[in-house]
Amino acid sequence: MNTSRALLISLYSAPKTHPQISPRATSLPNSGLLLQLCPCQRAHFRPIYVGNGLSWRVKSGRVRADVKSEPCDIAESPPDSVQFGKVFATNIVDDDDDDGDVTSAAVPWWEQFPRRWVIVILCFSAFLLCNMDRVNMSIAILPMASESHWSMTTVGLIQSSFFWGYLLTQIAGGIWADTVGGKFVLGFGVVWWSIATILTPIAAKLGLPYLLVVRAFMGVGEGVAMPAMNNILSKWVPVSERSRSLALVYSGMYLGSVTGLAFSPMLIHKFGWPSVFYSFGSLGTVWLALWLNMAHSSPLEDPKLLPEEKKLILRNSSSKEPVKSIPWRLILSKPPVWALIVSHFCHNWGTFILLTWMPTYYHQVLKLNLTESGLFSVFPWLTMAFAANLGGWIADTLVSRGVSVTIVRKIMQTIGFLGPAFFLTQLTHIETPTMAVLCMACSQGLDAFSQSGLYSNHQDIAPRYSGVLLGLSNTAGVLAGVFGTAATGYILQHGSWDDVFQVSVGLYLVGTVVWNLFSTGEKIVD
Repeated sequence: MNTSRALLISLYSAPKTHPQISPRATSLPNSGLLLQLCPCQRAHFRPIYVGNGLSWRVKSGRVRADVKSEPCDIAESPPDSVQFGKVFATNIVDDDDDDGDVTSAAVPWWEQFPRRWVIVILCFSAFLLCNMDRVNMSIAILPMASESHWSMTTVGLIQSSFFWGYLLTQIAGGIWADTVGGKFVLGFGVVWWSIATILTPIAAKLGLPYLLVVRAFMGVGEGVAMPAMNNILSKWVPVSERSRSLALVYSGMYLGSVTGLAFSPMLIHKFGWPSVFYSFGSLGTVWLALWLNMAHSSPLEDPKLLPEEKKLILRNSSSKEPVKSIPWRLILSKPPVWALIVSHFCHNWGTFILLTWMPTYYHQVLKLNLTESGLFSVFPWLTMAFAANLGGWIADTLVSRGVSVTIVRKIMQTIGFLGPAFFLTQLTHIETPTMAVLCMACSQGLDAFSQSGLYSNHQDIAPRYSGVLLGLSNTAGVLAGVFGTAATGYILQHGSWDDVFQVSVGLYLVGTVVWNLFSTGEKIVD
């Protein structure tokens, strides 16, 4: 105990017995405090000002109090025992408390913002940068191809090289995050892909092989982002806030795409295509400084976490001992795990096709020019950002009102499957560009309800291994994007857009059946 303080009271005509007061650093906000010590006496204490505060303090000797006796009714019923706890309840810090916790009244208001939502916002900003750095190539590739005289085959090779590295680190990133902690892994990922983004113009000038390697390296960095984020949020966010937090984080990806698509053309027009990579990549250093200063892998590691919030998180979270080994056999033997993997594949097939081929659909079918196609391509991303957060709020509200997590996850994912399926079937009957764009936006908006369905389910069924589980299912999702994008080109060469939409609708229906039969919101792997 650094400081020992005591309130010693000497009273004239005081009762023979005095209440015992434990030594505390006591701050009394009001002077003239009236304490009733016995039925016929009231004592008025004279305050002593010490520093900036008002307190009674003694270093040695005795502090004497002025006592004024006043007549009172002796027949008055005896008072309750003196409630010193109530008197001294304001701004009390116990010097004997060795656990280092600080009450919320002792910290500034800006530090009382929930630390778990600081983590969520930092993850949101990381995913914002993630998609900004990813989509800038889709704009910059046009002047790059013109300058280097690349064929469309070469352009396709460059675009696909990102997924080479992205596939490699899905499962590895999950294992890494579950064993060493999400803070380090996500920080590594942002630094890695930011450096790769900055090096892209240099690699392009050196030659095509260097550019392919750098783009694959960028995929390596972004591949660990989702598993690391899932791991850290599984430790920080209670179940009742899980859908909202994940929806907010994933909406960062959608807004990142909007931001990248909006600012890349302006930067290219004014400063040239290399400026996109230099400016977007340098933003990672700002994020890293905030991340290292404010983030922790677990609430148990955060010294600034208020005790009230710590109790809330730990009371509503599963045991978070460090993972030493991955029970692969146990994980892969559970039907809900396979339901998650299959549903992720079915979901991403339709999502990647729409987001990859949407400008082409607008240009070929709706006869929009390239500028209009790019502009209208932004609308679905905005719709997804709004719908994802709306779905998260609905899901968490249902859970907080007692609806089982299993039912909530099934409802949200069913909307995420059947909603897009319905609007894709309507595209064949629509003739005007306005209605087609509106239909596409509604399809993708309802697709975003999946953030409160399958994308939240990893933390439900295996919270300790959520990073690994997301790596597994997202690997299937990435494969769906790779194969689906290639298959769409083949279908369009031999068929029509109606055939493309029919395949997507069929997979949405398969995913709906599998999800509702085998998924669960209960923990199945401890």
